[in-house]
Amino acid sequence: MTVPLSILDLATIAKGQSARDSLLGSVAMAQAAEAAGYTRIWYAEHHNMPSIASSATSVLIAHIAAQTNTIRLGSGGVMLPNHSPLTIAEQFGTLETLHPGRIDLGLGRAPGSDQNTMRALRRDPSAADTFPHDVLELQGYLTGPTRIQGVEATPGKGTNVPLYILGSSLFGARLAAQLGLPYSFASHFAPQALEDAVALYRREFQPSDQLAAPYVIAGVNVVAAPTGGEAQDLFTDAKRARVSAFFGQGSTFSDEEADMILDSPQGQQLMQMMRYSAVGSPEAVVEYLNEFAQHADADELIVAHQAPGTEARLQSVTLLAKAAGLS
Repeated sequence: MTVPLSILDLATIAKGQSARDSLLGSVAMAQAAEAAGYTRIWYAEHHNMPSIASSATSVLIAHIAAQTNTIRLGSGGVMLPNHSPLTIAEQFGTLETLHPGRIDLGLGRAPGSDQNTMRALRRDPSAADTFPHDVLELQGYLTGPTRIQGVEATPGKGTNVPLYILGSSLFGARLAAQLGLPYSFASHFAPQALEDAVALYRREFQPSDQLAAPYVIAGVNVVAAPTGGEAQDLFTDAKRARVSAFFGQGSTFSDEEADMILDSPQGQQLMQMMRYSAVGSPEAVVEYLNEFAQHADADELIVAHQAPGTEARLQSVTLLAKAAGLS
């Protein structure tokens, strides 16, 4: 590989699985990724999604950190408008205190949910408007000096947990550039603005105490299997699962129903979200990822292994790592 590889683990609950099965699978994936030489694993905050078990992101990171030794772990990301900056500083300050040198804090401004769930979270609909200010407040709690006189994060102060700005538009790219922070683009599900956002970020980047030069992480979907045919079959299953996740409203479609939706305009639009997907034999996946890294002008790739079920995802994780020469 021409760039480091990391993993985005959504803690997906596959058909026939429980949330516990999914979380145990995330532990197994982290242990396999650590042994295989991946750089980091991030977990994303989503709410009210029956197919995703990573809603309590900091709790999941703590559990997995206790069962691994060296791999970096973090959020990809925490949706900061859902929380107070002080609370997140305390949570990630605690994680860094317990697992020094291993914790990342990726931040997004999307709700990670629908409108009803936003109300259930007690989120102010205008909270996203203060995202830049909240990032600075959070940074102050972790690095000092605090921006709220007389308020410190304990644990948190002085831990210098590295911040990353996540985004899928020019807004996040510009903010990351202005603050001198690394930028992670969600091209694994929102590919449209990838090239423009990365170009803007690199052009406008201002060095900071955390980062001297721009650093881009780009997301990409992966299904690696022993043969290309097996990988395509697994990818078909993954696409069907995505149809149920987006359109099923808590229920699961049959394969025939999912395929009909995939053939519809709505299904084609859903598949456009997965435009950047490396599917095939390990060698074919590595070739695609090297080309994508150049296309995205990325310093690192974060891959979402999309094969459904723990066993197939673990296979994808290990096959890709071996072909890429990570360990």
